[in-house]
Amino acid sequence: MSAYYHDKLPLLEKIFGTSRITLADDSLYVRDTRNPIIHDVIVLLAPEHYTPFVAKELQVTCSPASRSSHKIAADIQYSFGEEWQSYSHILKEHQQEFSQYFDIVNLNLLERQCVCDLGCGNGRWSFFLKDMCQTLILVDFSDAIFTARKNLDGADNCLFFMGDIQSLPFADDFADFLFCLGVLHHLPTPCLDEVRTLKRFAPQLLIFLYYALDNRPIHFRFLLRCVTILRRNLMTIHSPRLRQLITTLGTYLLYLPLIYLGYALKPFHLSSHVPLFDFYHDKGIERIKQDVYDRFFTSIEQRVSRAQIRQLRDTFSSVTISDNLSYWHFLCKR
Repeated sequence: MSAYYHDKLPLLEKIFGTSRITLADDSLYVRDTRNPIIHDVIVLLAPEHYTPFVAKELQVTCSPASRSSHKIAADIQYSFGEEWQSYSHILKEHQQEFSQYFDIVNLNLLERQCVCDLGCGNGRWSFFLKDMCQTLILVDFSDAIFTARKNLDGADNCLFFMGDIQSLPFADDFADFLFCLGVLHHLPTPCLDEVRTLKRFAPQLLIFLYYALDNRPIHFRFLLRCVTILRRNLMTIHSPRLRQLITTLGTYLLYLPLIYLGYALKPFHLSSHVPLFDFYHDKGIERIKQDVYDRFFTSIEQRVSRAQIRQLRDTFSSVTISDNLSYWHFLCKR
């Protein structure tokens, strides 16, 4: 089970900042800590943080009491695991979105660098980076990491970790470049503080956080409030079938009508005043469904304004905020 990492021990030593690395048949030992390996994924979580899938694979028992008390939000871990297993495919829309997110990054400079995809989901961004950089480190705290492993099958320069962003055992400067897109705003702690914390891991960070609709008309914020009330009721639903039904209804009864309205108003140059149109007008049904699922079943959602992001200059030498979709994504340099 550990054969994939036999030629990657020097990389692992750099990532963990120690030469005390031992590879066993089904585990990676870092100093005195055993980290199981499942389907080429190195599990960094403590047993009480295991998902049911990991617990089953390792044949260990994870009691409901211990799971409800640990600091990882089990409902978020469950939701993201379900999301990326339900919407596991890399879509053509993802390539366009990759270009949008990385519009403020000089990709040529990543050629000989170690890049970390923090909160990788199904690996959709790393899929387009795998041939551009020397090493890719993918991290996620949910079962989505196993989907990412499948999507990057054949990319031998990738390492896969199941771990908690807020307690990674990685060394300072283990990566040359780190990106974390659409993740930190789902944590129970202030997302901008988490950006500051990530500073120690890499000299450059590319971050995307939900925006506070600060560049949009007031009716955008009114719709957001309505959807937020709906989300807070729907997020308690755990039935996969019911979640899929609600996702389909949200797609056809909310997202698509607004998109069609935007098209109807386009001749009058008013389409940008319609919520959702700018981002979703060129997206297929499967891509829209993935975001509807994400939008309705995530228990924690933070939003930040452009002005708040600028405050990160108290920690970084420069913060470059893109004027393009998706709002707001930005590049921090030490």
